[in-house]
Amino acid sequence: MTAQRENAQTFRALQAPGKLLILPNAWDAASARAAEDAGAAAIATSSAAVAWSHGYPDGEMLPAATLIAAVKEIVRVVKVPVSADGEGGYSADPAKAASFVAALIDSGAAGINLEDGSAPPELLAAKIKAIKSAMKAKDVDVFINARADVYLCNQVPDDAKLAEAIRRGNLYREAGADGLFVPALTELAGIREVVRAVDLPFNSLIQKALPPIAELKAAGVRRVSAGAGISRAAYGAAMRATKMLLEEGKYDAIFASSGDCPEFNKLFG
Repeated sequence: MTAQRENAQTFRALQAPGKLLILPNAWDAASARAAEDAGAAAIATSSAAVAWSHGYPDGEMLPAATLIAAVKEIVRVVKVPVSADGEGGYSADPAKAASFVAALIDSGAAGINLEDGSAPPELLAAKIKAIKSAMKAKDVDVFINARADVYLCNQVPDDAKLAEAIRRGNLYREAGADGLFVPALTELAGIREVVRAVDLPFNSLIQKALPPIAELKAAGVRRVSAGAGISRAAYGAAMRATKMLLEEGKYDAIFASSGDCPEFNKLFG
C-alpha cells in the first residue's frame, strides 16, 4: 500500500461514525508542523490563509503551481494525513479540475475540499464524478469533502437554505463525495437535520456562533475545521505587536505570545 493510500484510509477512519475530527487549518510548513506537535490527528489547509501567505487574495487567485508546492511542503514535514483546500478545482471544466486534483494528490494530500461557490451545484457534482473516475483509473484513494456554500454565500432565501443544503448534500453524495461541508450553518437544529438527511460525515466551520465541540459531536458532526481562523489569530497577534512597537515603542505584545512559539529548529531537525 502506498503512503498516500494509507494516509487516505487513516483520514477516513478519523471521520467514522461516532468520531469527531478536529482539524486545525495550516498555511505553511511551520503552521502545519506546529499543529501536529500540538496533537492534531490530521491537518487541513485553508485556501485563504495559503493565498495570503503568498501575497494573493483568496478565490483561486493564487497560482495553482504555488498551491501545489505549498501542499507538498506541508506534507514533507508532517506524518499525519493532510487535506488540501482545492477551492473550486481551478477550472469550470470537470476534466481539468480532475487533473488539478490529481496534482494535489501527487503532492501527498490524502483528501481535498472542493466548493460549489456561486456555480450551479450540478457543476460541482460533475467535478466530483470526474475526479473519482480519474483517481480510480490511477488506483488512488482521495477523500472529497464537498462544500455547499448555501449559507456562507447567502445563495437562497433564509427559509430555503436548509432544504437546499440537504438537496446539494445528497446530490454530491450521489456523485461520489465522501463528506459534506456546510460552512456558516451554526444552529444545532439545522445541523441535526442535515446529518439525518445526508449520509455523509458532516463538517462544521468554527465561528463565534458555533456551539461547543461536545454539542456538535452529540448532534452527529464528524469534522470541525478552523478555516482561516487560526491564521487570522496569528496575523492579528503580529499586527498588535507591530503596532505597539511602531506607535508606542513598547515590546509587551511581542513577548505576550512569543513564548508559545514552538522550537522550530528542534521540530524541523
